[in-house]
Amino acid sequence: MNTRYKISIILIGILSYLSTSSLNGQILKDSASISLIKRGIDYIYNFQFNDAYKVSAELNKLYPGHPVNYLYNGMLTYWENYPLITTSDARALFEEDMNKCIEGCDKIKNPADEAEILLVNLCARGLLLLYYTDNYLSLEVFPMAASTYQCIRHSFDFTAHYSDFYFFTGVYNYYREAYPDAHPVYKTLAFLFPRGSKIKGLEDLQVVAKNSIILKAEAYSFLTSIFLSFENNYQQATFYSKNLHVIYPDNPEYLGSYIKNLLLIKEYNEAEKEIASSVSNLKNPFFQAQVTIFKGILLEKKYHDNNQAQQFYLKGIKDISVFRSYGNEYAAYAYFGLSRISRINGDNDKMEMYRKLALKLADFKNIDFDE
Repeated sequence: MNTRYKISIILIGILSYLSTSSLNGQILKDSASISLIKRGIDYIYNFQFNDAYKVSAELNKLYPGHPVNYLYNGMLTYWENYPLITTSDARALFEEDMNKCIEGCDKIKNPADEAEILLVNLCARGLLLLYYTDNYLSLEVFPMAASTYQCIRHSFDFTAHYSDFYFFTGVYNYYREAYPDAHPVYKTLAFLFPRGSKIKGLEDLQVVAKNSIILKAEAYSFLTSIFLSFENNYQQATFYSKNLHVIYPDNPEYLGSYIKNLLLIKEYNEAEKEIASSVSNLKNPFFQAQVTIFKGILLEKKYHDNNQAQQFYLKGIKDISVFRSYGNEYAAYAYFGLSRISRINGDNDKMEMYRKLALKLADFKNIDFDE
């Protein structure tokens, strides 16, 4: 989840919407409904999908056709099929739910519901942007980003009403400056939008992390990514990724992020301990492929067994390739490792070949585990 818009955007809208909405006669103002959706979201984040589907059935029965149902169902589809790639059978259902949510929001013109509808609309668009960006669908990203811009800017007007909007202002302020610097292909697009502030963006996100119970996990998720990929502060990234893993221990995406950070700060014993205790998460093939590469790093860095490390790196690359662009980051770590081993073996041709492959796949070239 390195530089992309994360699923947390969806959760923000759902929870804020449910706790404040007056749509359709304030149907979701009662505490029982709020408790239901919060419980369902916890199930989704913690990969308890059977329970999450039961909540979905209850919501659809209680409030048929309500936009928030499409948002919840899209979130459920996204996580159950994570990583969601373009060839996934779930793609059509996911896109259908998001488009229905956006269309439903666009039809509601009641000024009393403006803040809540804005949040829901932003969330559906954010989830589509997440999917498009993860799969490098640039032709879809640009028009969606352009049409979403006004919604994001409008959210700045509502921070005094709902603290949840600080998440959007934080994301905009930080990524408006940091993302184009890391990905020059987006610089032309960025020039169309007002400047942000990385300092202000971090402040907004840290306020949410410290003061919000509902949005704490989402803020931790973004801050982990920022401090790892943009700020190069691995200690701080580990702090946030650990908290996220503690909140949702059965989420393999969050566990993988935590293990990666432990390896970067050379806490090899703790990383090995987390891998050993991740038996249930190994049912997830994407996480399993990550673990294979993590074990290669441990074999190389902790045990200095380059022959075994090489085998794990090669297997990890093969296993993670089926996940296409989602696996690029981890494949790059393996290629960096193979390059180091080739250098030690005196094979300069392979050293250069593997490093070129790593640099081609890596979003952030500095995260190479060389040190």
